[in-house]
Amino acid sequence: QVQLVESGGGLVQPGGSLTLSCVASGSIPSIFAMGWYRQVPGKQRELVAEIRGGGGTNYADSVEGRFTISRDIAKKTVYLQMDSLKPEDTAVYYCKRGPWWGQGTQVTVSS
Repeated sequence: QVQLVESGGGLVQPGGSLTLSCVASGSIPSIFAMGWYRQVPGKQRELVAEIRGGGGTNYADSVEGRFTISRDIAKKTVYLQMDSLKPEDTAVYYCKRGPWWGQGTQVTVSS
């Protein structure tokens, strides 16, 4: 069983930055694909960013240029660096590996 634990969420002012972390444990390859998703109450969960096993990335149009996904293979950790945050980025952010999801971490962008 794979466990994913997100951390790093919190309250930040518009224009600020946060870095989210997701630590994977259990039966998981050293090199792994990972995705970050977010969900706002009343809306469907949406893809924010993905990093493929080979290291390639893709981003939602709404965050490209502001968010960066990266990973530390040795630590089995994926990161989401979020810069120039906007109120519309407010959501619960989840990491995903295959069929497994983390518990989510709240990001609130507000003055």
